[in-house]
Amino acid sequence: MDSREVIWAQAMRAERQGDSAAYARFLTEFARSLRRVVRLRFRQLGLGDHETEDIVQEVLIAVHSRRGQWDEERPLLPWLNAIARYKTIDAMRRLRRDLSRRVDLSDEQWSSMFAASESDVETGAMDVEKLIAELPPRQQSTIRVVGIEGASHREAAERLGTSEGAVRVAFHRSLKKLMAIAQRRLEG
Repeated sequence: MDSREVIWAQAMRAERQGDSAAYARFLTEFARSLRRVVRLRFRQLGLGDHETEDIVQEVLIAVHSRRGQWDEERPLLPWLNAIARYKTIDAMRRLRRDLSRRVDLSDEQWSSMFAASESDVETGAMDVEKLIAELPPRQQSTIRVVGIEGASHREAAERLGTSEGAVRVAFHRSLKKLMAIAQRRLEG
């Protein structure tokens, strides 16, 4: 039998008897073990240490909040592994979704983003206006109100005299067209 099973199960039983020090030692040891496993798996997926620590904390919270559900007559490790597995799977699904929208930039790239000269800003604004001018009038209005002025879809719908859903669709289609126009210009 795994020595962790015996030691950790004793600590969980001791916690039920009021021994918070034994429980704290268990949580520390479990976190250390869990951190190694999650870190290895996440590195294989190209994820960083901060994601690992988030998952470890989620698992520890789940174990702590469900500790009363563990049946002392049954082994502890399968119970812990089930919680860890489900929390990790949920997190991996969430992180994969988030990765598709994530932009990782170095400190230098971030600082250079905001260091544009006034002429670069003016040129960029003129380029954006040229792109927008290629859209149909209704889509131009939607892009200007939502994308440039920052109005919510509801506010844009009121200002443009249409429904919120129509604004969402028009804005999405307009962005798609703008990206296609910009791509053609880059290639041409």
